[in-house]
Amino acid sequence: MPKSRFLQTCTERGFIHQCTDTDALDALLSDSEKVSTPVICYIGFDCTAPSLHVGSLIQIMILRHFQQAGHKPIVLMGGGTTKVGDPSGKDESRKMLDNETIDANMQGIKGIFAQFLSMEDSFDPQSSNAYMANNDEWLSQLNYIELLHYVGNHFSINRMLSMESVKQRLDREHEMSFLEFNYMIMQAFDFHILHTMFDCRLQIGGSDQWGNIVQGVDLNRRLHAIDTKYVFDKTAQRLRATETKDDKANHQLYGLTTPLLTTAAGAKMGKTADGAVWLNADLYSAYDYWQFWRNVEDADVGRFLRLFTELPLPVIEELESFTDARINEAKKILATEATALLHGRDAAEQAEETARQTFEQGMTAATLPEVTVALSELGESIPAFKLFHLAGLASSGKEARRLIQGGGARINDQQIDDENTEINVAKELQPDAVKLSAGKKKHILFKVA
Repeated sequence: MPKSRFLQTCTERGFIHQCTDTDALDALLSDSEKVSTPVICYIGFDCTAPSLHVGSLIQIMILRHFQQAGHKPIVLMGGGTTKVGDPSGKDESRKMLDNETIDANMQGIKGIFAQFLSMEDSFDPQSSNAYMANNDEWLSQLNYIELLHYVGNHFSINRMLSMESVKQRLDREHEMSFLEFNYMIMQAFDFHILHTMFDCRLQIGGSDQWGNIVQGVDLNRRLHAIDTKYVFDKTAQRLRATETKDDKANHQLYGLTTPLLTTAAGAKMGKTADGAVWLNADLYSAYDYWQFWRNVEDADVGRFLRLFTELPLPVIEELESFTDARINEAKKILATEATALLHGRDAAEQAEETARQTFEQGMTAATLPEVTVALSELGESIPAFKLFHLAGLASSGKEARRLIQGGGARINDQQIDDENTEINVAKELQPDAVKLSAGKKKHILFKVA
């Protein structure tokens, strides 16, 4: 068992997949914890959407445990790397985003971290508060010839081609652009810059990032072996390569990855049949988020309780021993605890109560997610299948027809049998909100404005 509090917690709860040198990292963390001097780590998050989804939650939680052990996380916003596109785990090139979209996405993502971490605006190396940086600050300043000379010289094309993110794309004969091929160089360079700027010693990422992380550890070793490092002057907003005679003993960097998160059925975490499970409340309500965790598979309950709640392990061990109908109680606890971390305890308990009223008592709870549609979009009447599509309970009219034909569509708990039934707007949808249901688990309050 590791000696450091951070690695103990992560080992017990199942956060660790690979580490470049577990014993040395454990010694570094343990020594730092004894004298209350934080070790600094970072995780990068590209800005490809206006919110992170639940697939990123394992990374956020491990940063939370890192901070709780007295260490300092850096949350690295990928304002620069988003312009390149990470090929890891993808069969095709990522759609390129313009600067305005990247900036807007970044603003949407930033607020999520304050729910899980204590943040700071100015970097304090003695504090365990999390600091947010943006790699566009230095990547946008790169001189291409300098980069090739000082950084590219330390990358082997043979090794780059053997990286899983590249190899899979080539094996499947899917195109990879030269832009994407450079992503691992950019990520390795990030690690070097964060080390020279902030003495960051550890990079954490998902298991698909292992090759990129190892490249960063190796790049730093090579640059310091020849007494060269890149320095980013934040005041002048420029990069420069310098020679240094720093103590090389302080330049050992480490990489750690978390396991690829899939459900017991093999599905990738983060998306459902209805789309992504976003972490921003304006894209995915606290109630829907609670329902997502309530509906996980039985086989996932114990593992998810360890990863996505802070319940003590003895409590989790008791909950995962539940069988038959009692497993649903464990799922409710998982849902409430996971929702409380993101949306707050009050919102989590309200979501739980809304679910109880809706499912156990058959009531229309006022706190169900709401959808408001303008009267001009409805007219005097609307076919039932169009109503369910418009309300967002089906992704298309065809899917809405199948929902109704299968007996899964209800208005105020009354089943709709004919997908072409005309719903009178004035009589059936106004003036009060009505509850629309798709199956047993998805409900909304539909309002006409």
